[in-house]
Amino acid sequence: MKKLVAPLLLTLSMSTSANTTPPDVTEFLQVLPQYVQWAEQIDKEGQKTGTSLNEAELQIAKEVGVSHPEKIRMVYVDSVPYPYENPVLKEMGERIGFIGEGITNNAQVFGYSIYVRKGFILDTPKLAHEFVHVKQIEEASSLLEYSKKHLVDMAKYGYADAPYEKEAFKANEKYKHK
Repeated sequence: MKKLVAPLLLTLSMSTSANTTPPDVTEFLQVLPQYVQWAEQIDKEGQKTGTSLNEAELQIAKEVGVSHPEKIRMVYVDSVPYPYENPVLKEMGERIGFIGEGITNNAQVFGYSIYVRKGFILDTPKLAHEFVHVKQIEEASSLLEYSKKHLVDMAKYGYADAPYEKEAFKANEKYKHK
């Protein structure tokens, strides 16, 4: 059975340009299992406290290819969780641009739990984007391999051009006028 927990990288807002050197991900790959363990707990909490999807949301999740949309829970929080108490993960999050001064994480998938910052409008295109990430996690051979691939791809191509993000952004476009 596949583990279903979103990696740290699903909503990472990192960009690269011709003048920017992509971050070295070697160190982060070594601590990724710590993040996965923490994320599994966050997903379990979300499964207990989150709300089920309504009929329209279930339909969108099915349309983007989620195998088990009935398992998805929406969790509205003051801020999307991150393991700040773990100094190594905190440092890695800051180095890759996931957390830090001026960075706000509005929504993130943790397996079947989607955490959304209160006040952030998760409209249909953005919701479809998050559902694509749930689908990608369902399809992954393992969370660790999925996370490694996504991290390396984002370091290589930048956030917007990483393959998993490109797929999710296609859902944004498809649902833009629905």
